[in-house]
Amino acid sequence: MTARMEQWSFPPKFDDGYLPDPDSRYWFSHRETMPAADRDAAILVRLQEICAYAYDHAPFYRSKWDEAGFHPSQLKSLEDFEERVPVIRKADLRSSQSSAPPFGDYLCVPEGEVHHIHGTSGTTGRPTAFAISREDWRAIANAHARIMWAMGMRPGDTICVAAIFSLYMGSWGALAGAERLGAKAFPFGAGASGMSSRCAQWLDMLKPAGFYGTPTYAIHLAETAIKDGLDPRKFGLRYMFFSGEPGASIPAVRERIEDLYGASVFDCGSMGEMTPWMHLGGARGTPGMLSWQDIVYTEVCDPETHSRVPYGSRGTPVYTHLERMSQPMIRLESGDLTIWEDGPTPCGRTYPHLPMGIIGRIDDMITIRGENVYPSEIEAALSKTDGYGGEHRVFVTREGTMDEMMISVELDDAGWQQGDERRKAFHAQVSRQLHDMLGLRAAVEVVAPNSHERTDFKAKRVIDDREAFAEMRRRQEGGSS
Repeated sequence: MTARMEQWSFPPKFDDGYLPDPDSRYWFSHRETMPAADRDAAILVRLQEICAYAYDHAPFYRSKWDEAGFHPSQLKSLEDFEERVPVIRKADLRSSQSSAPPFGDYLCVPEGEVHHIHGTSGTTGRPTAFAISREDWRAIANAHARIMWAMGMRPGDTICVAAIFSLYMGSWGALAGAERLGAKAFPFGAGASGMSSRCAQWLDMLKPAGFYGTPTYAIHLAETAIKDGLDPRKFGLRYMFFSGEPGASIPAVRERIEDLYGASVFDCGSMGEMTPWMHLGGARGTPGMLSWQDIVYTEVCDPETHSRVPYGSRGTPVYTHLERMSQPMIRLESGDLTIWEDGPTPCGRTYPHLPMGIIGRIDDMITIRGENVYPSEIEAALSKTDGYGGEHRVFVTREGTMDEMMISVELDDAGWQQGDERRKAFHAQVSRQLHDMLGLRAAVEVVAPNSHERTDFKAKRVIDDREAFAEMRRRQEGGSS
């Protein structure tokens, strides 16, 4: 059975009744621990197959590749793939769906085979629709179950999915993985008023083994539970896995969640377009995230040249599906930032891994007086500060020609009750931590606990008003001329 299940093919084939031995660390022991060079040889075959498939079925890829002078028959090595195949971007996908609605001319199956429709919200432009066939949904569920197994979850465990059930793929992928794993799926959701208190009550009653959500929400949920007289450590959670934000790979944030719940914390997740998004996912014994290369082939590349960077270097992930048939993504540029290292890892798998997870988005980077600052670095500095109340906001403005950054940070309840001296000491400590982490000075405002809004979803902590300031100045100058 195991040998048959580990037979790798395109299109993918799955036996939905297969489960490893409960004592096994691995779902597919051979695929997960094989020499990296052997896996690369198998990946090349998959890439040849999926590129030929996409060329035959998707005018989107055929047009792009013809323009770039690439044909799948030229693919003889991984170097050929990385050097010859052009990257695609989210803007390309939106343009394709605009000209060939609703799913774009990279849909490779008949519309009648679409089983699930998900997508982006479209809050900053045209939404992107994800068309997922029934066979792709099975592949997604199998991949997620496999990675959740690596985290330690097993059949019969109760797994709470505390994330919004909407177009957002994260919650649905976690649910599909829990169901395929044979777990007791508990899709609590998130978002409604008062839901955090109810969620805490349910967790206290059910004592689930696993929990999925965002790091921000997990911290908010624990704070709510404590206010309601409940102890999050008594929920019995053993495994907590997160996506949507980089927080679970920030040591101080991860340690805070572990301390609040007494559970193991795993970071995971890439992009909705790349579901199974847990192809970057944690495993027991290995810090950060593994890059499950036999599910999604991941390159970490220079953001400008899109050439692979050496292990130990920083770059942006570029992703290629190896098991998706409906809308395969082939060299999709993520726009995220990470550092990767070569395997093997402490858990025994031979995949590359991202010891710091996803650091943040390149376009979220703030440039202040010539220095590049990532919001995750600010969060890391504050999370290491004794008395941090759990939330902050970063305000970026421009005075004349000078950029200024002010960070409004909450002091916790105990510290706030101690009065002005404690607030001054906290202010000094925050200022010092930020300077040490960022290499520049920022204005700091200490505010009372719960001054900043909590969220069930991704926290938006950066408010950059420089463009608004510049526009105001342009209007002023225009009016005075």
